[in-house]
Amino acid sequence: MASPPPPDAPEGLNPIGIDDLTKRAAEGPVVMLNLLDFKPGGGAERYAEYGAAVQPLLERAGGRVLYAGSASAPVIGPSKWDLVLLVEYPTRQAFVQMIDSPEYQEIAHLRSEALERGELHPLDAVEPPGD
Repeated sequence: MASPPPPDAPEGLNPIGIDDLTKRAAEGPVVMLNLLDFKPGGGAERYAEYGAAVQPLLERAGGRVLYAGSASAPVIGPSKWDLVLLVEYPTRQAFVQMIDSPEYQEIAHLRSEALERGELHPLDAVEPPGD
C-alpha cells in the first residue's frame, strides 16, 4: 500500500480510495484524472521538474499521458484548476507499484512542493449516457 504523504503535503491519501485501488489492483486499464492547482510563484515550474523526473517511471510502469490541458474558468462549479491530466496505466497495480517504488519516493516531494491542491481520481470506463 502507498505510504502516507508527509504532514505538510497539500493533499493526503484517501484511505478509502487507496483501499479500493488496491482491492481492484489487477483491473485495468485505468485512467487517472489529475486535477492540479499550482502554488503561486514557481509551482508550475516545480511541477514541470516533477513531470520530467516521473516520465521514466511512468514509462517503466506501462503508463502514458493521454491528455494534458490548461483549464479556463469553470462554466459549472466553484473551482478552477491550472492543469488537468489524464494518465493511463495498464492496471491499478502498475500505478500503486510506481508510487510505492523507492525511485518515486525520491521525487514525490517535487509534486508536493508544486501544488497548492490536487485531486487524483481513478476512472472506470462506462458507456456514455444515451448509448
